[in-house]
Amino acid sequence: MVQKMKSFVFVQLLLLGSFAVATLAQQCLPDNERIDCHPDSGNTEAECLQRGCTYCPASIPDQNTPTCFFPRNWGYKMVGEPVNTGHGFRVALERITTSTVFGGDSNELNVEVDFQSDYRLRLKITDNQPRWEVPLKIDPPATNATNPLYDVIFVNEPVFSLKVVRKATGTVIFDSSLGGFNFADQFIQIGFKLPSRNVYGIGENEQHTFRHSFEKRPLFGLWARDQAPSGNANMYGVQPHYTVVENDGNTHSVAIVNSNAQEFEMHPSPGIVYKTLGGVIDMYFFLGPTPENTAQQYSEAVGRYPLPPYWALGFQLCRFGYNNLETMKATVDRMIASEIPFDVQYGDIDIMDGNLDFTLGPSFAGLNDYVKELKTQGLKFMTILDPCVSAVETPGTYRPYELGNEMDVWVKRADGVTPAQGKVWPAGACYFADFSKNSTREWWKILIKEFHDNMLEFDALWIDMNEPANFVDGDMEEGCDEGNSLNTPPYVPRSLRGDGKLYDNTLCPDHVDSLGKHYDTHNIYGLMEAEPTIVATQEAVGKRTFSLSRSSFLGLGRYITHWLGDNFSNWPNMHHSIIGMLQFNLFAIPFVGPDICGHLSNATAQLCQRWQELGAFYPFSRNHNADGYIEQDPAAFNGEIIESTKKALTVRYTLLPYLYSLLARHERWGDTVARPLWSNFPTDSIALGIDRQFMWGSGILITPVLEEDQTTVQAYFPDSRFYDYYTGAEVNVRGNYTTLDAPLDFINVHIHGGSIIVTQVPAINTDAQRNNPFGLILALNDNGEASGSYFYDDGISFDTVANHNYFIAQMSASNKTLNYVSWMNQYPGMGQMIVDTIRLLGASPAPTSITVNGAPHSNFTVLPSGEVLISGLNLTANVDFIMQYN
Repeated sequence: MVQKMKSFVFVQLLLLGSFAVATLAQQCLPDNERIDCHPDSGNTEAECLQRGCTYCPASIPDQNTPTCFFPRNWGYKMVGEPVNTGHGFRVALERITTSTVFGGDSNELNVEVDFQSDYRLRLKITDNQPRWEVPLKIDPPATNATNPLYDVIFVNEPVFSLKVVRKATGTVIFDSSLGGFNFADQFIQIGFKLPSRNVYGIGENEQHTFRHSFEKRPLFGLWARDQAPSGNANMYGVQPHYTVVENDGNTHSVAIVNSNAQEFEMHPSPGIVYKTLGGVIDMYFFLGPTPENTAQQYSEAVGRYPLPPYWALGFQLCRFGYNNLETMKATVDRMIASEIPFDVQYGDIDIMDGNLDFTLGPSFAGLNDYVKELKTQGLKFMTILDPCVSAVETPGTYRPYELGNEMDVWVKRADGVTPAQGKVWPAGACYFADFSKNSTREWWKILIKEFHDNMLEFDALWIDMNEPANFVDGDMEEGCDEGNSLNTPPYVPRSLRGDGKLYDNTLCPDHVDSLGKHYDTHNIYGLMEAEPTIVATQEAVGKRTFSLSRSSFLGLGRYITHWLGDNFSNWPNMHHSIIGMLQFNLFAIPFVGPDICGHLSNATAQLCQRWQELGAFYPFSRNHNADGYIEQDPAAFNGEIIESTKKALTVRYTLLPYLYSLLARHERWGDTVARPLWSNFPTDSIALGIDRQFMWGSGILITPVLEEDQTTVQAYFPDSRFYDYYTGAEVNVRGNYTTLDAPLDFINVHIHGGSIIVTQVPAINTDAQRNNPFGLILALNDNGEASGSYFYDDGISFDTVANHNYFIAQMSASNKTLNYVSWMNQYPGMGQMIVDTIRLLGASPAPTSITVNGAPHSNFTVLPSGEVLISGLNLTANVDFIMQYN
C-alpha cells in the first residue's frame, strides 16, 4: 500500500472566520469562474438571492455568462480525514450549504477513489441511499495499481474539492474546485477545470468542430432521441465520454457512467460543468499517456468491437423507398452493370407487410429467392427490425405480438402491469419490447431465428428506432402524468429538444421495465437490445455477422456497431460526418459511418460524387436515403459519378486487408481505426484543430473535398514524410498547409512514411477478391525505416482471434532490408496466397539491384516519381522472406 499512499495528498487550508465566509458568498466572481445557479427559467435578482446564490452583472456581454451564480462556499466539507481502503481512499462529506436549487439535497455523501490500475482511476460519489446505477459491464484492467501515473489531492477549503494530477508532469487533469457541486435527488452537478482547450468527444450531437469550443459556453444535452442533426440537439445515443490532449501532448480520457438525462456545459475556465437528473457520479479516468493508450484503456473497460465479417468492409447500399422487388432488382442490376465494387444490399421497412416486424409484404413476394440468387453472385443481404410491435392485428395472425403476450415481454405503464402503448410505423398502437428482461431476449431470439429459417435468409440485421422512438408523446392513450416528478422533473437540460419534456417522442419517464423506471433506463434501451440481436443473428446465420444500431450508449461496441443516423444531403453534413466518425472511434465503436450522400432531401450530383469519394474511406461504407427522395445510388447518376465512385472504391478495396487489420487490432488491443491527425501527432498544435482530414491507423491520410465547385483542397501535412498514394511521389511540404489538385473525379490519399501497408488486387466484391494476390507499400521515414503488420483469416468463422485461427505477418525495413516474418500462421488458406508486388517509396538514391532471399530479382522499375515498383515476386504469403534493395 506504500505506492498507493504516495498517490494521495491532503491539503487542509486555514479555516476562514464567519465574517469572511459571509463575504465570500457575496463575491462578484470573474466571468470565467462562474457556474450558473439558475439554469431554469426565471433568474431575476430576487429569485437568485432567494436561492442562496450570488447575483452580479457580467463584465463582458453576449458571452452567456451567468448573472446568478454559485458562491465559492456552496457544497460539502469532509468529515474527518480520508480513509485508506487498501486500493484507494474513502472520504465522508457533510453538506454545509443550507440553500437549495431544486430541493431533495443529500446531506451526507460518500466519495470512493479507487486505484484500479496504474492507468485507470475511478471516482464514485453516492449519498449512501438506494439510487439508480447503470448495469454496465466494466471489465477489470490487465494489471493492478503498483506505480500509478496519477496523484489524488483532496482540498477542504472553502469547500471540498478533488484534483487528479499526472505525476510525470504535474499537470492537473481534473480539478473540481471550479465549484457548484450539488448532489440532490433530481439534480446532480459537478464542475471541474481541465488542463487544456483540446477537448474532444461527448455525444451524440451534431458537432461542427471536432475540437470543442468554449466560446459562449456551448451546451450538449444527452437524452436519446429520434432526432436528425440540428445544431447541438440531443440525437440518437448517449456517450458521456471526453478526451483531452494536454498542452504537452499527453492525453487522457474520462467516461461518466450515468444514464439519466444529462448536460455538458463547456466552461470558459476551461472546464466542464456536468449535470445529471439522477443516478450517481461514477467517473473513470484513463491516463494514457498517448492518444492510442487512452483509447485502448477505455475500450478495455467497456468492451471492444468484435471483428466483423470480411464482406462487411465492402460497399453497402440501402434505400427506404424501393417499395417493390422490381425496383430493388433494377438498382442492383445497374450497380453490377456499372462494375462499381459492391457487397451488401439492404431491405428497409418497405419490404415489410404493413411495416410489421418479421413479415414480407406482397410487393416483395419472391424476395427470399432473390436473396439466394444474390448470394451466388457474392452479395449479402441485410434487413431491419424495429422494437415497437403492432398490438392491433387480427387474433391468430401475428405471432410476434401473441408470443410477446404469452412471454410477457412489454414495457409497462407506471402501474407495472399494463403495456405502454406507442405509435411508430405500424398502422395502430404498438407495444415496446423490454429488452432488459430475459424472457424478452429469448422471445427476440426465437423470432429472429424463425424469420431467417422460414421467410428471409438475411446475412445481417439492423436495429432502428431504438431510442426508443415514438410518434406520440408518452402513452398513445394516456399521455404522461404531468404531476409526476419523473415525468416533469424540476430541471430539464436546456439543450434538449422537445420543449422541455423528457417524454417528447418517446415513452413516459415513469413507464417501467424490468430494471426500473424509464427515467433511468431510457438511454440504455438500445444497448439492452444490442446483445440479444447479435447473438440471435449469429445463431440464425451460423457464421460471423454484424449488426447496426441507431441508438448507442457506453459499451455498445462490445456487441454491435452504429451508423450516424438520418443526416441531410448537404455539404455541411458531409463535413460533420467526419467529426462523428472520429468521435465514435474514441467511443470504442470504430466500424462507423454516416449515410453516404445524405438520408434526407435530394442529393445533387456533385454532392453525391464528392460524398461517394469520401464514403470510400469511412470504416463502415453505406449509401442510404429516405422515402420520397430521388434515387442516389452511384449508378443512378451520370457516367462521371459512376467512374469517380468506382475509382474511389477501387482504392478502398485495394486497401481492405489494411482496414481489416486495423479492425483486428481494435478487437485485440483497442486501437482506433479512423483517427484524427493528432492521434498520431499529439504535439502538433495545428493537427489538434483539424477535422477536414483524417487517417486510417497511422499509415494513410485522407483529404476529401467538402465544398461545392472546388477542384483544389487545402491539406495539412505534419512534420513527417508523406507520399502520394497514386504516384508514389513524396510531398514537398512538412508541418504546413499546401494546396492539392482535386478534380471532381479524384480524392487525395497519402501514405505516411514509416509505414508498411498491405494491399490486395481489387475485384467487384470481397468474395471475388479474397484469394487475389497481396502487395505491400513500403514507405520509408527519414531514417530509411518502416514497419507494419497485417492480419488475415477466413473472414466468416466465429472467434478466429480467440481460437487463434488466423495469420499475422510482421514486417520491418531498415538498412535497405525488408524482413517479412510469419508471426502467427494458423489460417491454412494463407498457404495458397501470394505476395506479388512491393511499392518502395522514399528510397534515395533509387536502388539499382534487388535481391529476394539472396537471389537477384530483376523485375523492378523506377518510376519518374521516384517510386520503385517491384513485381512478379510470387512469394507464398505465409513463408518468411528477406528483400534487400541497394
